[in-house]
Parts: sequence; structure tokens; C-alpha cells
Amino acid sequence: MRGTNGRILAAALGVAGVAALASVWTAHAGTADGRQAAQRPAKPTASAAPRPIPGQTSVPDAALPAPVVNMDIAHASDKGPRGVNITIDDGPDPQWTPRILQVLQDNGVKATFCMVGTQARAHPALVKAVVAAGHRLCDHSVTHDTAMNGKPREYQAKEILDAERMITRASGGVRPLYYRAPGGAFTPYSRQLAASRGMRPLGWNVDSEDFKQPGTAALVSTVRNEISNGPTVLFHDAGGDRGQTVEALRQVLPWLKQQGYTFGFPVR
Repeated sequence: MRGTNGRILAAALGVAGVAALASVWTAHAGTADGRQAAQRPAKPTASAAPRPIPGQTSVPDAALPAPVVNMDIAHASDKGPRGVNITIDDGPDPQWTPRILQVLQDNGVKATFCMVGTQARAHPALVKAVVAAGHRLCDHSVTHDTAMNGKPREYQAKEILDAERMITRASGGVRPLYYRAPGGAFTPYSRQLAASRGMRPLGWNVDSEDFKQPGTAALVSTVRNEISNGPTVLFHDAGGDRGQTVEALRQVLPWLKQQGYTFGFPVR
């Protein structure tokens, strides 16, 4: 793996600025814990109210920063009805992220990596490798607090904005395009705040449940049986042994191609 990892850890892409937002824009100290959050698809809210952004169905709070992308939770693929979005959560991790990057490269697949802020800060070379390979970045909060939807707004803002800053700095200036709340713990506030920073809230349709380590065959079966639920598939590259995830991706990606699916990114 040493040679492979060396090839993967490539130069990062260009530099983009990050603006400060309110007094909550501060660094967060600490280390991300070992996460095994049982996640389920987050349902977008619906409303017949006016749509300030095309496709917007939630009503923005006028007292908050205005969203610049749709603040509804994204599930669809930019490749249309036969598109699939591979999303990878909780990393980057020095053992598993390079292996997953290699499998994606072998299959010509681009994915969205939902990164925990402290992990990105600890492994900037891996963040740069993800970007250099053509994958997209997603903000997955600072500490992966699956109960953050019950916390004050100031806390939610710190989790989202500090993670955005950490990921952007680690990438060399490439900002995350999405925000995925840990465990789907979105709030209207967190969705609008993320959207005001250009990060579309991101859900999922198929949870591989690889955090349970049920075996490669079970992971493959879950994706095959549930891909009809929708295009966005959830895997993890940190928070435990991800050997089963690597092998499942090795089997699932060619199978999806054989079924006529193409790989894309979540809609923005």
C-alpha cells in the first residue's frame, strides 16, 4: 500500500477564500470520537410558500443569512434517474481513505467525502488527495454530535462553521459544497446556515450500515436491494475497521455499472 498511497497523496487544487460569519467563527479544540451513528434517510420538508431559490420548498428565516443554494435536503443525483451518488462519511482516515480512493479510481467513480473537521485538520494530505482525484467535499461537523439538533443555535453554528474552516484549510482552499448533519440531525436553522455558506444540506437514500460490520456480503446485498429507494448511498471511511467497506465497494461499483447506473454527485 505504501506505493499506492504515495500516488494517491497528490497536489491539492486551487485556493478559494473563506469569509467569517458572526462571532461563532472560532477554532474548536478536541478530537473526533469513534463514531457509530445509525443513520437513516433524512426527509426534506415541503411547503407551498414562495421559492426564493429555484426548487426551494422550505421557507428561509428572514432573520438569518440568506441561503445561496437550496436549503432543502438533497437526495437526487446530477446524473438523473439512473445516477448514483457514492458518499463517504467520517474521515479522512490514514488507513482506510487511501484504500477507498484506490477502489474509486480503479472503477472510474467520483464520490462525495463528508469529512469531520478534526479529522480533516489532522490529515490535510488526505483531504488534498481527495480533491486532487476529482471528488467533492462535504462538511460533516466538527465532533460528529448526532444530538446537535437539540443544542443551541450557537453550538450548531460552531460545529458547522468551524468544520467548514478546518476542511477548507486542510484542502488548500477548496470549500465543501455540502453539509451532512451527523445522524441526520438537521434543523431548519442548520440547513439555512449551511446553505448561506454555499453548502447544500445532504441526505441519503441507502444506508449500507457498514458501521455495524455485518460482513461484505451483507453490505453488498443492502445496496443491491435498496438502490431502488434512491441514488445517494452512504458508506464510511473512518470510525472503525472499514475493510468490509473497501471490499463491498469493490463488488458494488461494477455491479451498479452493469445495471446501467452512472455515477454522479448530489444535486446542488
